[in-house]
Amino acid sequence: MRAALEQTPPQMPAGITPEMFEKIDEICARYRGKPGSLIPVLQACQEITGYLPVMVQERIAAGLGVPGHEVYGVATFYSFFTMKPKGRHTVRVCMGTACYVKGGKEALERLERHLGVKVDNTTPDRRFTLEQVRCLGACGVAPVVVVGSDTHRKIQADTIVKLVEKYQ
Repeated sequence: MRAALEQTPPQMPAGITPEMFEKIDEICARYRGKPGSLIPVLQACQEITGYLPVMVQERIAAGLGVPGHEVYGVATFYSFFTMKPKGRHTVRVCMGTACYVKGGKEALERLERHLGVKVDNTTPDRRFTLEQVRCLGACGVAPVVVVGSDTHRKIQADTIVKLVEKYQ
C-alpha cells in the first residue's frame, strides 16, 4: 500500500499537481486511524484541489486505509463536495419565485448563452461555474445573482453579461 501512495498517477486530473498529492498524503497521514476523520479529510483535500475526482478519492482511501467505496459514498452524498472542477468564480442565479417572476430565468438563459455552458457546468477555461439556486432570501431585491461572495440585486438579462465580465 505504501508504494501506491508514493507513486504519482500517470494521468493527472485537470488542475491537479504532484504537489497537491503530497499535501493530500500529509493530511491522510495526520488523520489515519482516527474515527470520524473522513469528512474533515475530504474537506481539506477539496480545499487543496478544488474538487474530488475519483483519482483523488482513491488516494485518500489508500492514505486513510479505508475502502474506496466509503470515500466515494461520502463524497457523493454531501452536496458541498464536488467531483467536477469548479471555476474561479461561482455564479449562482436565484430561481426562487420572486427572482423567477422578475427576470431571473431570462438572466440565467442569457448567462448560459454568453458563457457557453449549461447550469451546473464550468467554462472550459475554468473561469466560471454556473449554478441555479432555489432561494437566496432576498426576495425584495429580486432577481438576485451571487458571484463568489458578492451579492448583486435587481439584475436583469440586459446587465448580467457586463456584471460577470468584471470578474477575471
